Amino acid sequence: MAKDMSGEPVVPLDPAWPKMSLADATAALTAPGARFEMDTAEIGGIPTRVWKNAPNDLGVLLDLSRTHGERLFTILDDERVSFEANYRATAALARALQGFGVGKGDRVAFAMRNLPEWPMIFFAITSIGAIAVPLNAWWTGGELAYGIRDSGAKLLIVDGERHERLREHLGAMPDVERLIVARAGAAIAGATALEDIVGTPHGWARLPDGDRPRVELASDDDAAIFYTSGTTGQPKGALGTHRNMVTNILSGGFSAARSFLRRGEPVPEPAPRTTLTVIPMFHVTACSAMLMGAMAAGNTTIFMRKWDAVRAMEIIEREKVNVTGGVPTIAWQLLEHPDRAKYDLSSLEAIAYGGAPSAPELVKRIYEEFGALPGNGWGMTETMATVTSHGAEDYLARPTSAGPPVAVADLEIRAEDGVTVLPTGAVGELWARGPMIVKGYWNKAQATAETFVDGWVRTGDLARLDSEGFVTIVDRAKDMVLRGGENIYSSEVENVLYEHPAVTDCAVIGIPHRTLSEEPAAVVHLAPGMTATETELQDWVRERLAAFKVPVAIRFVAETLPRNANGKILKKDLKPLFADREMAA
Repeated sequence: MAKDMSGEPVVPLDPAWPKMSLADATAALTAPGARFEMDTAEIGGIPTRVWKNAPNDLGVLLDLSRTHGERLFTILDDERVSFEANYRATAALARALQGFGVGKGDRVAFAMRNLPEWPMIFFAITSIGAIAVPLNAWWTGGELAYGIRDSGAKLLIVDGERHERLREHLGAMPDVERLIVARAGAAIAGATALEDIVGTPHGWARLPDGDRPRVELASDDDAAIFYTSGTTGQPKGALGTHRNMVTNILSGGFSAARSFLRRGEPVPEPAPRTTLTVIPMFHVTACSAMLMGAMAAGNTTIFMRKWDAVRAMEIIEREKVNVTGGVPTIAWQLLEHPDRAKYDLSSLEAIAYGGAPSAPELVKRIYEEFGALPGNGWGMTETMATVTSHGAEDYLARPTSAGPPVAVADLEIRAEDGVTVLPTGAVGELWARGPMIVKGYWNKAQATAETFVDGWVRTGDLARLDSEGFVTIVDRAKDMVLRGGENIYSSEVENVLYEHPAVTDCAVIGIPHRTLSEEPAAVVHLAPGMTATETELQDWVRERLAAFKVPVAIRFVAETLPRNANGKILKKDLKPLFADREMAA
């Protein structure tokens, strides 16, 4: 039975497993002429291993997607869009964007919930060489406005809900020359309706059979800016390239093929799958790791307007969904729903997630109760998703690990000096290198220099590597709270609390939650003679930040918060204040 420092196996495994070592499996899959053959490319002047057979750019990937013809690409309720229909709409919008003066290198920001329009917009922008700026649809109007201004977006596309949220900020966006609104319900003065350009998803199949605009693109041209919160609390835009995005296609395929060889089985030909995608497309997990592979393989992506476990089970049964997940929360809610037995969920082959660690119990229950293979991996916005991938028997054998790196990636554990490479088993900062690492942060030279060094990204995560290269994350980036896959940087919430006139000292920490992994909580010291209630401060934060960043509990202390000799708050000393909420359901 396989086991190592990454945890005991959660189920008994075939004593003959693995039939092939990781090294031998990698050698077989990447051999000359093989599907996952590697090459070397100069990226930023640094020789880097890359997938030889990856598409050159996102325009080429769009062309590839058209070969899937009438197979369904996206489903949202009664809106069923084929790959061909999506291609026609994408080409039409791309031509319109060029007509509006959008060219190579221009930024086009867009914000909307998961809709068929989302991938269509993303590829319309990137296929003409412009830079897509997908904004967090959960952000407040002020947060959205910051991303639009910071990126210098020339054109903005939003759905009706985001337009309403941004209404009072529209006058403070000097770079935005045109506003396009989807699903507004009524004409909006000063805005173009997206439907006037491409129609509704129901009619995309009837759009003219025209080719997309052809623009010369290089693999390392800028493609997208995904915003992530930094330790200062100010969002930073990770600038990704076409190569960053398409690398995920073969990284995902390589990881799946590796599992077959480890099991002693031949690698089957790729076959389209149906995926229920419930995490937001503005995350790199959904866009880069999932959407890119769907375009290449012909996978059907099903959207939900809002997550609901019963609705999800209905969809899984009706559409014969093969893959779902996104964050551990989703799997927990499916497993523990009292009506689960009423639905036929036997089509599920895999439940995969990233963005948050999961309990070994979850790994076991996915396998035993769904008969599906669990999967996870490690990556971050700065790596444009997949660096490590963990699935099948390897995950069952090492349930607390995030898996080994894909063949084109390298991992190192370094000491605090950022130079010394630590030995196997030692805990230190995780550094990653490969063709998935973004160029840097948009308009933030200092932060870029601090984080991206000679092709490596320093992650801020504490981790260890075992003798086979499996990584285990032992702690996350300092001060970050990970709620159901959403990054919450404590300093951002703390800064808002400090703006309240009664607050003179505060700290935000993560408290454990059984299905969300963590939730934010705050410890506050009030100014003498001032008063504030928990509800008052929660409402204060809610008015200024997205709802998921609001502390679920606030504890008030009579003295200022404990600090070390350097004046930094000792956050670990605050956790006992929330002992009554630990592992809340």
